[in-house]
Amino acid sequence: MKLVVQRVSRASVKVDGEVVGAIEQGMLILLGVLVGDGEREMQKLAEKVARFRFFQDEQGRMNLSAMDLGLEVLLVSQFTLAADGRRGRRPSFDQAADPEVARKLYEQFAQKLRELGLVCATGRFGAMMEVELVNQGPATFVLEEAPPGAPNGSP
Repeated sequence: MKLVVQRVSRASVKVDGEVVGAIEQGMLILLGVLVGDGEREMQKLAEKVARFRFFQDEQGRMNLSAMDLGLEVLLVSQFTLAADGRRGRRPSFDQAADPEVARKLYEQFAQKLRELGLVCATGRFGAMMEVELVNQGPATFVLEEAPPGAPNGSP
C-alpha cells in the first residue's frame, strides 16, 4: 500500500462538476492499493499517517500530527500510485490491486481514520475526479507499507 500525504490549507474533490468531498486545513491523502495488500497494511498505514508528525508546532518544527491538532482529512483513491515506469514510456499497472479489493481497503482506511478521531471526507472510488488543493509548505510525503514477503522497494 502506498500513499502520498500533503499538508494543505484546503482541498476538495469534484466528480462531474459536483464537490463530493472538501476540507479546510488538514491533510490530503492519495491512496494506492497494491497487489497483496490487505487489512494488516491498511491498519498500519492508517495509524501511521494519522499520527504522522508533519505539522508545525509553536517553534516551527514538524512535531504535531493531524490527530494532535484535530485536523481534517480528504482521502482520494489513486490507483496510479501502483504504476511502474521503469521500462519503456508507458506505465505498467500490473501491481495495482483488483478494483474490488482496492475499494474495500480504501473504505476501511477511511473508516479507520474516523475511528481514530479524524474527520475524513472522501473522493469517489473509481470515478474521474478533479482534485484541488493548496499545499501548505509545501509539505508532501510518500509512505508505504508492504505485505509480508514483498520485495523491498516500489514497483
